[in-house]
Amino acid sequence: QVQLVESGGGLVQAGGSLRLSCGVSGSIFRIYVAAWYRQTPGNQRELVATITSGGSTNYADSVKGRFTISRDNAKNTVYLQMSSLKPEDTAVYYCRGTEVAGKEYWGQGTQVTVSS
Repeated sequence: QVQLVESGGGLVQAGGSLRLSCGVSGSIFRIYVAAWYRQTPGNQRELVATITSGGSTNYADSVKGRFTISRDNAKNTVYLQMSSLKPEDTAVYYCRGTEVAGKEYWGQGTQVTVSS
């Protein structure tokens, strides 16, 4: 069984940086695609970034050039480095892992708040 646990959220001023971590218990090698999503109250979860087991990445237009997704297989962790943060980046950030067979796992979320 795979479990995902996010950490690293918090309060930061606009223009600042945060690094989110998604710890994968079980084996990260079972995760074919890892992704970060975010959600604000009353809205659907928004895809922020994805990374495959081969290291291919994709980003939402709203975060391109500011956010970087990466994975460290040795540490069983997926990261989201966020820079030049804006108030509109405020959300609960979730990590999702998807196996090759399609089974999905979600973390519990971590709050990111960017003050203006």
